[in-house]
Amino acid sequence: MALKKFKPTTPGQRNKVISAFDDITATRPEKKLVKGKKRTGGRNNEGKMTVRYVGGGHKKRYRVIDFKRNKDGIPAKVKSIEYDPNRSARIALLYYADGEKRYIVAPVGLQVGQTLMSGEKASPDIGNAMFLRDIPLGSVVHNIELQPGQGGKMARSAGTYAQLTSREGKYAALKLPSGEIRLVLTSCKATIGSASNPDHMHEMSGKAGRRRWLGRRPRTRPVVMNPVDHPMGGGEGRASGGHPRSRKGLPAKGYKTRNRKKASNRLILERKKKK
Repeated sequence: MALKKFKPTTPGQRNKVISAFDDITATRPEKKLVKGKKRTGGRNNEGKMTVRYVGGGHKKRYRVIDFKRNKDGIPAKVKSIEYDPNRSARIALLYYADGEKRYIVAPVGLQVGQTLMSGEKASPDIGNAMFLRDIPLGSVVHNIELQPGQGGKMARSAGTYAQLTSREGKYAALKLPSGEIRLVLTSCKATIGSASNPDHMHEMSGKAGRRRWLGRRPRTRPVVMNPVDHPMGGGEGRASGGHPRSRKGLPAKGYKTRNRKKASNRLILERKKKK
């Protein structure tokens, strides 16, 4: 998955770095696994703007992804690796032996023609979905469930993964991409390998127009707003804005917002590392 750099022949090409898409093997999605996707433009059901700086962008169709990987014991062949506009990782189209087709989040190293399996009969190979109780210690996994049968919730974006460090009783300890070490039930599933497209973090838009294609509108800096619009606004001349904080007054840069009474706090062995 290489990156493509451009010569600065135009202002928009200067500093532009995008994916080369050399890993993509199909250009059109599977018709039965595609749904329409409505845009809100940041408006709620009353038509009022509740999320700022959202709107426009290229029209997208949603690809239905199988995060549960619940077709246990049925082999599936990888038909294609495809681009998904709704996520940073690549997706893979699977043809199951019983005739069903499904999309999954593609891991790094997955090849067209490869056979995948999920469940207790699966081996710890790239792309196979297994229960955490069966995965060898030290393995790298992605698309991890938090509750059995719920479907993968953690480590799904491009290049992310968690490492299975230990097991004790009905819990397995996972070191997450943030550095946090968390306990997850061993009856939960995870997919072997790390999510595809790891170079996504090095991409650069090059121009504002590419951001608009993604549906992201220009952001106004809080320090240039009026006091009525933001806590950091106002002041004579070019004021610094004071302590960095959100529009609702919550301090930024290190202020903890997690609920102290959250039930899952007991499952976190070690908090994420501070920057």
